[in-house]
Amino acid sequence: MSRVCDVTGKKPSFGNTISHSHRKSRRRWDPNIQRQRFWVPGEKRWVTLNVSAKGIKTINKKGIEAVLADMRRREVEAAAVKAKKRGR
Repeated sequence: MSRVCDVTGKKPSFGNTISHSHRKSRRRWDPNIQRQRFWVPGEKRWVTLNVSAKGIKTINKKGIEAVLADMRRREVEAAAVKAKKRGR
């Protein structure tokens, strides 16, 4: 499963673990990603999303339909930017 939130776009961040003697070793901090099913009344179907804890709060605040509309709009904009770059 991808460790990226479908709603907020949160991804793992990287840095160093520092020991008591100040030796550094690489590590990563994973976001709190949950696989969650949501009922979408407008489409009369379940949608499964990989969402972070903050993404779940966003869905609770705005509503699943508003969040899905925003996600779809961002996908269309990203596709348009890709097409524009390919056209150069």
